[in-house]
Amino acid sequence: MLFIVGRALAHGRRVALATVVGNAVGIYVVAALVAFGIGSVVARSDTMFAVVKFAGAVYLIWLGVSAFRHRRDLGSVLAADAAPHGHRRAMRDGFVVGLANPKAVILFAAILPQFVDRSAGHVPEQMLVLAVVSSVIALVSDSGWALAASTVRAWFARSPRRLQLVGGAGGLAMIALGLTVAITGRND
Repeated sequence: MLFIVGRALAHGRRVALATVVGNAVGIYVVAALVAFGIGSVVARSDTMFAVVKFAGAVYLIWLGVSAFRHRRDLGSVLAADAAPHGHRRAMRDGFVVGLANPKAVILFAAILPQFVDRSAGHVPEQMLVLAVVSSVIALVSDSGWALAASTVRAWFARSPRRLQLVGGAGGLAMIALGLTVAITGRND
């Protein structure tokens, strides 16, 4: 959620919504990996968990630094009525963040199996259907956050100074999120 809000504040509604879609797809891929057993390897291996966790953290920090560095460009971007990132790039960024989210692996590995009827068979398929429900909820929820944050951004956009502040704050929020991901550990 913080990643989406940061993108909305730094880059606006379209980029934030494209990021939401990419993130939902990335998280669904994580759910599919869990459904087919790869998630249990990451969930049980401290080394694999750390690799995924730090890759995601580094990517978030890189995105935040990039947003912070380009915060002064946001006024000219709004004047030109264009997004600083293309929609495909925003979707890709969201996808990578969703895919590299180690907490999604743990969540899906811990939650999805509890709702599967093993006697009915087709366990991976059941888990994939359950993951669709989770993805739809994420799309709706994250889209709401993106729309709310981008609406607030419009107020900031009326002043170049405020816009620089919000662009910088969005970048700093992504950096803080990346650092939080990097320093938090597993509680197992």
